[in-house]
Amino acid sequence: MTAPLHRPPMIVDVALGERAYDIVIGRGLVTSLGERVAALKPGAKAAIVTDATVANLHLDAAAAALANASVEVARIVVRAGEGAKSFAVFEELCDGLLAARIERGDVVVALGGGVIGDLAGFAAAVLRRGLDFVQVPTTLLAQVDSSVGGKTAINSRLGKNLIGVFHQPILVIADTALLDTLPERQFRAGYAEVAKYGLLGDAEFFTWLESNVDDVFAGGPGREQAIATSCRAKAAVVARDERESGERALLNLGHTFGHAFEAAAGFSERLLHGEAVALGMALAFEFSARLGHAPPADAERTARHLAKVGLPTRLSDIPGGSPDADRLMDLIAQDKKVRRGRLTFILARGIGQAFIAPDIDASQVRAFLIEKLAEQC
Repeated sequence: MTAPLHRPPMIVDVALGERAYDIVIGRGLVTSLGERVAALKPGAKAAIVTDATVANLHLDAAAAALANASVEVARIVVRAGEGAKSFAVFEELCDGLLAARIERGDVVVALGGGVIGDLAGFAAAVLRRGLDFVQVPTTLLAQVDSSVGGKTAINSRLGKNLIGVFHQPILVIADTALLDTLPERQFRAGYAEVAKYGLLGDAEFFTWLESNVDDVFAGGPGREQAIATSCRAKAAVVARDERESGERALLNLGHTFGHAFEAAAGFSERLLHGEAVALGMALAFEFSARLGHAPPADAERTARHLAKVGLPTRLSDIPGGSPDADRLMDLIAQDKKVRRGRLTFILARGIGQAFIAPDIDASQVRAFLIEKLAEQC
């Protein structure tokens, strides 16, 4: 089933003073893209950046919405997949925007999932020393996480999201109708980021998800509620710590392990970002329990819920197997939270009680990974 087409949109404010912006959540909102852009940027031209997959599904509708509001439109389509977050594709995109004569007063519209948001946002941040951009996320993961907060980046061969800047959008339009075309695997991967908000700071929300997960997946009213709750949680953290100098690091629950698993899988379809985060969260809770921070029952509950929706919770769930512990430790050492060579993890004292744990002993992490890898045998 799907939610009714006409329901008043929910609006979440990202309170950043002069750079504040709205996240507008609801069904059928792409049709309002043009009027919203025209209101924010009168007279501006818009460059829609999307990938080949999303272009076939949603590009014409987005372009028509802009044109109907008398906004001149340029279209730029890049390859699909995590591989697009590369220097080569970044260069192609910048050249495309310049060839389209996008000026400093114009706007970039990122129409796609997290890859497109990160790539287009990074290009907008640096092209002509900074362009405004609008996020129109087309995946669940992007709607609840990557489109909000201003993180933009591309990948290096040494790790994920290592080249980028903070650059806030001026608007996020989370049209939940776009999720109707999302493959089930992609929706599951995005759900990992929804569950993350409950696991890191809202035990009541996690309990709600345990009871309402079927409605979230079916597209009932619970879907929009889950998205709005997730966006409010992230917006509140971003407003307090925009540049991740403290509290915002909590949003990386599961990501230290997860990014290493993604890099080890070659940023490929073998392991999607949300799948890596789910596995990383399961291991972060288990590692927390191992260190005596969290009750083992909470680690088991976390893994049970993630597994229920089909997300990986064990290293053996990664198709094609995992690299050895030394390779994983090399990748973890590239994590952006590392300070002067010391490892920082996001751990938990229980569900809804994440905390920043600096100076984690690398030998403990390595021993834990060796044990987890041995369970595959």
